[in-house]
Amino acid sequence: MFLFTSESVSEGHPDKVADQISDTILDEFLARDPESHVAVETLCTTGQVVVAGEVASEAYVDLHTSIRDLIKEIGYNRGAYRFDGDSVGILSALHEQSQDIERGVDRGELAEQGAGDQGMMFGYAVDETENYMPLTLDLSHLILSELSKIRREGKEMTYYRKGKQRTYLRPDAKSQVTVEYDDDRQPKRIHTIVISTQHDDFVAPLDDSHEAQEAADKKMLEQIREDIKNVLLPRVIEKLPENVKALFDKNLIVHVNPTGKFVLGGPHADTGLTGRKIIVDTYGGRGAHGGGAFSGKDPSKVDRSAAYACRHIAKNLVAAGVAKEVLLQVSYAIGIAEPISINVNTYGTAKVPLSDEEIAAKVASLFDLRPGEIEKNLKLRNPIYRETAAYGHMGRRPRTVVKNFTSKYDDKPVEREVELFTWEKLDRVDDIKKAFGIEKAES
Repeated sequence: MFLFTSESVSEGHPDKVADQISDTILDEFLARDPESHVAVETLCTTGQVVVAGEVASEAYVDLHTSIRDLIKEIGYNRGAYRFDGDSVGILSALHEQSQDIERGVDRGELAEQGAGDQGMMFGYAVDETENYMPLTLDLSHLILSELSKIRREGKEMTYYRKGKQRTYLRPDAKSQVTVEYDDDRQPKRIHTIVISTQHDDFVAPLDDSHEAQEAADKKMLEQIREDIKNVLLPRVIEKLPENVKALFDKNLIVHVNPTGKFVLGGPHADTGLTGRKIIVDTYGGRGAHGGGAFSGKDPSKVDRSAAYACRHIAKNLVAAGVAKEVLLQVSYAIGIAEPISINVNTYGTAKVPLSDEEIAAKVASLFDLRPGEIEKNLKLRNPIYRETAAYGHMGRRPRTVVKNFTSKYDDKPVEREVELFTWEKLDRVDDIKKAFGIEKAES
């Protein structure tokens, strides 16, 4: 038996605000010029957003309006937050992409496109959940996405002021889930859940004394704890498959706002930076991570595109029955199209009579991991990235949506139909089964 823990953060967490701004800017460029090369970093702090980085594009983007609209949509729309979409200052320090990088990436033919940087990337999948993600992270994401829905609905977890009902929830929040595993690495029970949510100062003290303030804070915390246990967690559990519901028992430990109060939050309380939540973005500490962040980078940056490709391969391998758990590593040299190495680790869970080295060799023959081919096969040169920037890049539901982009610089709105989370599609399972001799591919 052992315990394992993963955490998640909400879309209002300052680092996630920065990620979403960076990916929103990327989408704005790609919507108008799919060949844009973008690498944007964002810093968020009290009343201020700073964007910096490199762009090579034929498009012109109204950065300020896009950023303000996003911040308000996240929920930072009140002056009390000290960071709101209407009044935040925005400093743009974007410049052209280095020609030294561009010469290694652009090679005319898409298939020969070089990697935008050196490095190693990982993809991971495990069969303990329906979406082949670690249960600890899957639950952490679900808790916060459901909390966000409650905040936006405004009907539960509320208080009354001046005769009006309003939610006390604010945008910033964090979760953490610990699962107890048995000796066969299978989830046995949900051990501990930690939830910290930003909230209004919704209980006024009776007077100005320290004792009165403590009493008010205690009353707020009691209501938040009750609402987490009686409103949020039942909504979360209701969405789970029966085998996961069965992992919740009377011994579950729940910690809510352990510091006792969480009124000040978001970029006002903690500066946010793009790329500081790479473990939240991927596998919650399971498998491995190459160190490269995702948000704000166009798909020529293999930190992003190759990590998506590795997830796609790992997920399809597990779904096909090659192994119960797969970690795939690929590495690149800047300006070189072909991967330097491909490595597979099945943690001893392989269901086929092959070594991990032999499985890796079959992967190399089945999947083209040149950056240009990854872009084409996963349809990555589309404005699909804002949706990835909160609640994880992996384990999400692939779907087709229509997105509209408007700007005062456009003659008319830009409408794009795009596929989101293509790397989550189980579209290579039959190919893998055939190649590994697991069973005949379905006709």
